[in-house]
Amino acid sequence: MWLEILLSVVLGLVIYWFVSWDKEETLPLGDGWWGPGPRPPAEDESIRPFKVETSDEEIDDLHQRIRKARLTPPLEDSRFHYGFNSNYLKTILSYWQNEFDWKKQVEVLNRYPHFKTKIEGLDIHFIHVKPPQLPSGCTPKPLLMVHGWPGSFYEFYKIIPLLTDPKNHGLSDKHVFEVICPSIPGYGFSEAASKKGLNSVATARIFYKLMLRLGFQEFYTQGGDWGSLICTNMAQLVPSHVKGLHLNMAFVLRNVYTLALFLGPRFQKLLGCTERDVELMFPLKEKIFYSLLRESGYMHIQSTKPDTVGCALNDSPVGLAAYILEKFSTWTNTEFRDLEDGGLLGKFSLDDLLTIIMIYWTTGTITSSQRFYKENMGGNFLADKHQRMKVYVPTGFAAFPCELMHVPEKWVKVKYPKLISYSYMARGGHFAAFEEPELLAHDICKFVGLVEGQ
Repeated sequence: MWLEILLSVVLGLVIYWFVSWDKEETLPLGDGWWGPGPRPPAEDESIRPFKVETSDEEIDDLHQRIRKARLTPPLEDSRFHYGFNSNYLKTILSYWQNEFDWKKQVEVLNRYPHFKTKIEGLDIHFIHVKPPQLPSGCTPKPLLMVHGWPGSFYEFYKIIPLLTDPKNHGLSDKHVFEVICPSIPGYGFSEAASKKGLNSVATARIFYKLMLRLGFQEFYTQGGDWGSLICTNMAQLVPSHVKGLHLNMAFVLRNVYTLALFLGPRFQKLLGCTERDVELMFPLKEKIFYSLLRESGYMHIQSTKPDTVGCALNDSPVGLAAYILEKFSTWTNTEFRDLEDGGLLGKFSLDDLLTIIMIYWTTGTITSSQRFYKENMGGNFLADKHQRMKVYVPTGFAAFPCELMHVPEKWVKVKYPKLISYSYMARGGHFAAFEEPELLAHDICKFVGLVEGQ
């Protein structure tokens, strides 16, 4: 007991020094050119309408490749413990070939207005959805929403109407948003870089330029996965332009609190963690160590040699589907690995899941999307300046219980000192907007209300 108290005092002093060391910094904005060849004297800054299209030839080629798939039988009673179960994959392939209507899904994708514009040499794709109607005296709040891997802008299709037209979807219209969802360069319909080095900071700068080009000097941002890092970097680059930052994932590895994890659950409570935090993090061996070990193999591959596995995935729609959909299984809930179907249809429809796959397949961007890991984590990830910097804009955080790793409020506040909203969400995992659009929309509105009330 006395040893625990002594350790608490010592560690508390270290944490106090670490947390109280506040030096407001901004990242240098810089500039870049990621297109092929040298930078031209001028760049076309026009914003052009864009439509997703397909053809019979594209669909016929897909079906032919699916028919020729060679699958290895799974081990008995292996379910999803060895990765995507090939028995269930046969069910998905049958649906994909015989029932999935890509032309209909293209119409769904085109439900919202798409655009492209050249920024730093790349054709950047985005959707821009304005409110269909506004309450009297209300001005829509611009909200930039950024996806991650292996997702896309399509993840936000169900949350967009809740934010742009809340009254007609059973929500309060106190806060109405104008939503902008770009595709990260090299993902989907955004052009991939021709040069090395396009990381999260460069992407944040590109998306900042996009918002300026759309006429927004101040705006809110929201992101999970890579989107959380990109939005964080934007707040570090141009804090005066980011009115508020809402996240459902946080990169807080450079954090003295993580050192205390190994001292056990009783110690966490002495450091300010709640019962819910302890429940979500312990037993440590299973909920963090083994879980991260099981789910991070892809990360090592993509952070070192993404092009190698990319060659296989870009050539096989079946391999691509297995590789991506496995993440939509266990990242939604790690316990889904115990199910024969990976629990995929518990939160998603096959049409929605295959639409995500088709965005990667038809654009041929799986390899370039994976390179984003190499650009961000291929060197000394934790030594990057933005990892050491705090974020000084109002921040809100939604902690979904089935996220890959739980991040307590105390941890978040070290990186984001202006954290004004932290919510334990009732359910949901990694793909928050895709899984639980209403829960996330409510939390965004709650956060914005706090910012506006300051």
